[in-house]
Amino acid sequence: MAFVTRQFMRCVSSSSTASATAKKIIVKHVTVIGGGLMGAGIAQVAAAAGHTVVLVDQTDDILAKSKKGIEESLRKVSKKKFAENPQAGDEFVEKTLSSISTSTDAAAVVHSTDLVVEAIVENLKMKNELFKRLDKFAAEHTIFASNTSSLQITSIANATTRQDRFAGLHFFNPVPLMKLVEVIKTPMTSQKTFESLVDFSKALGKHPVSCKDTPGFIVNRLLVPYLMEAIRLHERGDASKEDIDIAMKLGAGYPMGPFELLDYVGLDTTKFIMDGWHELDAKDPLFQPSPSLNKLVAEKKFGKKTGEGFYKYK
Repeated sequence: MAFVTRQFMRCVSSSSTASATAKKIIVKHVTVIGGGLMGAGIAQVAAAAGHTVVLVDQTDDILAKSKKGIEESLRKVSKKKFAENPQAGDEFVEKTLSSISTSTDAAAVVHSTDLVVEAIVENLKMKNELFKRLDKFAAEHTIFASNTSSLQITSIANATTRQDRFAGLHFFNPVPLMKLVEVIKTPMTSQKTFESLVDFSKALGKHPVSCKDTPGFIVNRLLVPYLMEAIRLHERGDASKEDIDIAMKLGAGYPMGPFELLDYVGLDTTKFIMDGWHELDAKDPLFQPSPSLNKLVAEKKFGKKTGEGFYKYK
């Protein structure tokens, strides 16, 4: 009888442990690494949704600029959201800002976080070094996610010992306005991690979609080849960039033509994505480089952010 009792207790214990392991992580505390446009946007929407957020970057000056940008963005949001109650809008801004703290030491702040979202420069080596270091300091339950738009999530996850708690979480710019989030599941990502990130995305008021760890995920895998084909159409002399843009706006109902969108996204960003894909498969015709794009990037003409790309801007 004692043996049977012990066996029963072991089964109950094992079942309880499995159940606890299977529980999703409820994300309350978020650490965002990178105070640029994407990182600041992610920090803003997370804080606005009631999360406690730590925004991390290399210097206090960068973080001060990020915090100022977040405040300006929040005031624009509050004017629309609380048009008939300005006082409530002010309270919303102040409450959201109070939920965001800053730090220049990522390792010192990840010990109690539920989710780390990385939004630094698109460089695999730098991302690997960052996550390898943070892996030593973060709590066991902490989920790591990268906002990369072009790099393989698996390659970044392999720098850590928590491949099962690692995934892609790709937001779109501008983060406060764009509703889509791509949740990228690698072969090692656990179902618990995936579901936790889907729930987190929904809590931010976003619409999550799922994709395997394939180059460009969903949006960029379809969008970037389209943009590149527009460039090739122009390079062959088949049509002017102005006519191509007008044709896609009036004929396909797109809000922007491909060249206007290229300048908005950043020619350097597009070239970086194409270079990475070309390295993966140099024979794929979709991944071939563009002479005119390469020339503009070499001349530091990146689009709207530099004032000149395929078009000129004041």
